[in-house]
Formats: sequence, C-alpha cells, structure tokens
Amino acid sequence: MKINLFKNNMWLSVAISLSLTSIISTNVSADNISLEQVTTDVSFLASDNLAGRAAFSEGIDKAANYISKRFSGIGLSPLKGLNGFKQTFEISQIVPNSINLTLNGNNISENNITMASTIESIVWTNTEQFKTVVISPKDDMRQVLGELNQRGGKYLVLLNKVHAKVFSRYQSYFQKGLTKLDLTHRGAIIIVLSDETSIDSVDLKATSVINKQFLSNVIGVLPGKSRPEEIVLYSAHYDHLGVKSTKNDDDRDLIYNGADDDASGTTAVINLAEYFAKKSDNARTLIFSAFTAEEMGGFGSRYLSRKLKPDNITAMINIEMIGKPSKFGRGTLWMTGMLRSDLGALLNAGLKDQKLEIYQDPYPEQGLFYRSDNATLARLGVPAHSFSSTQLDKDQHYHQVSDEVKSLDLRSLQQVIETISIATEGLVKGHDTPTRLDTSKVKGKGKIF
Repeated sequence: MKINLFKNNMWLSVAISLSLTSIISTNVSADNISLEQVTTDVSFLASDNLAGRAAFSEGIDKAANYISKRFSGIGLSPLKGLNGFKQTFEISQIVPNSINLTLNGNNISENNITMASTIESIVWTNTEQFKTVVISPKDDMRQVLGELNQRGGKYLVLLNKVHAKVFSRYQSYFQKGLTKLDLTHRGAIIIVLSDETSIDSVDLKATSVINKQFLSNVIGVLPGKSRPEEIVLYSAHYDHLGVKSTKNDDDRDLIYNGADDDASGTTAVINLAEYFAKKSDNARTLIFSAFTAEEMGGFGSRYLSRKLKPDNITAMINIEMIGKPSKFGRGTLWMTGMLRSDLGALLNAGLKDQKLEIYQDPYPEQGLFYRSDNATLARLGVPAHSFSSTQLDKDQHYHQVSDEVKSLDLRSLQQVIETISIATEGLVKGHDTPTRLDTSKVKGKGKIF
C-alpha cells in the first residue's frame, strides 16, 4: 500500500469488508452495535489519510477531529471545564546533550557513560551531591536500576563491566531521551561502566535539552441519571506509530495504520457511546475517552487521571486490540488482571444468559496489566482493566505496516463490542460495583525514566 489520500476508496473498502463478513455467524443475540458503523469508523481511523496517527502529527489531529465529530453527533457533552471534546495538555521531552566525567582522576569515555535525567544542568564535584551505587558482577542490574527509578533522587552508579551488554541497551534507550508529563520530580541516574568500586574524586558536568509540546485526549460524557457522581470510564488509545522513518528499495508500504492497535478499540469506545446514548438509561455517568500518546508511555491516561477523583470511578473498561478473533474463538475476548478485582466475575454474571464469557488473560508472562492505559488508574485503586482479543503468540501484524483493516475480522470486532455492551449493563445501571484494587500490590511508576 502506498501513501495516498483515502477518499472514495474508503467506501469501496467498507463494501468489500461487509461482504466478506456477512457470511460469518454471530453468537450474540443482542443487536446493539451496527456492523456498518463499526466498519466505517475503523476504516477511517486506520486509513492512509491519517498516516499512522503518530503523536504531534497532522494525521492524529484528523483522527481527533473525527472522534470529536462522532461524539458531538451522538449527543455527548464535553468533560467539565472543557469547551469542546479535546483535552489538551503539555508534555516535556528531555534529550541528553552533553556529559563529561572525570572519576578518581581518570577521564571516562563517552562510550562508557549514560544518563537518565530530568535536570537541565548537572554539576557534581563532591560525593555529597549524589548517592553512590555499586552494581557488582553478581547483582541484577535491571532490578537495582528499577528500584532507584522507583525511589527517585540523584545517583552515580558504578556498573561492573560484566554488565556491558545490558549497559549498551540502556545507553541506546536513554540517548533517545525521556518524555515526562511534568517535571515536579527532578532526579538523575548516571551510569558509568567501570571496574571502580568507590569514588575518591569526581568532576561531572552534564546538560539536557528540554522541549515542550502539546497533545490531546478526546473525551465525551454521558451524564448519569440518578448517580451522576459515580463514573464508568470506557477508553482506548487512538495514537499509533506513524510512518516508517527509513525506507528500503522494496518498501511499498510505509504506513503503520494501526487498524487493530488501536483503531479497533477506539471504534469500540465510539460505538459503545452511541449505544448507551440511545438507551439513555444510565444511572452512572459514562465517560468515553480516546487517549493520546499510549505508544509513548500512556501520557493521555496519566493526564486524565489527574483531572478525575479516583474514588469516583467505579470501573475502567480499557479496550486494546479487539479486531481479530482470540484463541477462545471468534467474537470472544479476555481481560488483564482478572484476579485483582471482582470486575471480571461481575461482567461474566451479566453475560450468563447469553452463554458468553470474558476469559482470563492467557499471556500472564507478558505483564500486560501494566502495558496499557489501565495501569495509571489501577495504581490509584480503580478497578481498571484492559480487554483484548489479540493472539500475542500468533499475531504477525503487531507494530507492523500490515496492521490494516484488511487484516481484521470485522464481524468478530462487532461481536466483541456487543459483548462489552451487554457485560457492562450492570455497571452502567448502578447494579454492580466491583471491589477496589489493593494499591500495595500494584507496581508503581518510575520517577525518572
């Protein structure tokens, strides 16, 4: 597929997709969600015209405008304090600029030093200005750095050369820079690959460049009829990877369309909003959010979490990659963190009459509970879980340019949205209230990187 404008071709794609999926049977007896509208929404969001919806791009702005228009047509209200459906906020991008270190009288090569820092300028000339950490050959480097990151502060790490291979990965990662929602915590971890085990003298000078940029969530609200202070949050991220930065001679397709990841989830959020708005019997307030910058570290969900009171959020239904059948069959889905709250049990009780089930995450070794936008609110105690149908061990399209609408099973996508609409009726009407998450059992977010 070449980069081109997606105009009349979109409707041809819709027609073909509907034709291909019309022969697939459905096990869901409800008729809540329009297959035609689902196909229209996901086809637009994953079109070449949006060029992969990368953060800060023209394409993601087009996606935001489309979602805003759909929310307006559905009849949703903006979030309190906003004039429209876009929630715009600022982030800081911090890129290392220079670092020079003399340690115990020896100049350290730039090949043997790296840093993660939220400080624009660092000058250390004595050991009282930082904490010294020694990582020996027997230590777990990742674990030690993870603990320092959780703690925050200023550290000079002496890393034994046995860890050279892992060091090079951290060095490559840190050189790309950090992105932070704010700079309230000023800290630094400077790592030196060295056989030194103590510091007698130090002269370190390091600088970073900090740039400010803006991002936007798209948020619509359906006010609750009788329990408006209680919130059910439906969410998905609408950003993706954009366009390939490098091109080979045989590259014909350069666009990371992100049809499954996560145009499918965003489509679900839009169509669930339309369904519940038409029903107009929601006791609780329903918030529908298309998050930005999930691919960069979940900044959209982090920002929204600061604007809502966690205790007011009854549950978060975060929808991530539902465009293809799961390992449990067409139209089925699974959720992360099933055992962390009783939300899954409540949703399955609502599906019992339909003889449907939401399954437990079949890929626990992947740590998926922390890899999507639910994690931010989960850390605050909200029963926040992600729902997916992707087959991680078989999906050849994840983060590839081949993640296009033609790779999706649109009838299965519709069935999954139908299932979510039925399963969450108890939440919407105020009948079900899941248990809160134990925040002591939820891994915290690092303060520096």
